[in-house]
Amino acid sequence: MKNQCLIINDNSILYNVLKEISDELNFSVYKYFKKDFIKIESSKELNYLFLTKKEIPKIRNQILINKFPLNLFKLIEKLNIEFLKLKFEEQSEIKISHYVFNLNSREMKNQNYNLKLTEKEISSIMFLFKAKQAVKVNELQIKVWGYQSDLETHTVETHIYRLRKKILNKFKDNNFIISTADGYQIK
Repeated sequence: MKNQCLIINDNSILYNVLKEISDELNFSVYKYFKKDFIKIESSKELNYLFLTKKEIPKIRNQILINKFPLNLFKLIEKLNIEFLKLKFEEQSEIKISHYVFNLNSREMKNQNYNLKLTEKEISSIMFLFKAKQAVKVNELQIKVWGYQSDLETHTVETHIYRLRKKILNKFKDNNFIISTADGYQIK
């Protein structure tokens, strides 16, 4: 099974045409059956688009097709573009602790608030997150800021201090980035 699924609602002719050429497509084609759809929607590995003539409440990723006749090549191109958008959005969001980070828009979100971050702030958070342990200031200085000097600089400490203050002011969270004897760490 391909990891992208097109679910077609109420259009047997289109389903049959796409099913016939499915070997040439970058996605799997399914007819809409509620039980199958629930399984597809709950899967974390699958991206789906739902092709329908009329909008159906509470279904994500719907594409409305209500102008006929259809140009099949344009439809397939549109579907491929929509699948690319889904993949791009999926790769841009990362969950860390009880926050979701959108790497494209450089936002940190929880259920109630959004916080805009700078590129260096996002880079610092991602580096700390991937490290899985405390990171020394000089390592952040080299890996995130690109400073390789032995000179005394407080750039990292200043940026982390300001970032922690932003997070505290917006989310009332003083423990997302913590200082330890070994450096900074995401809790």
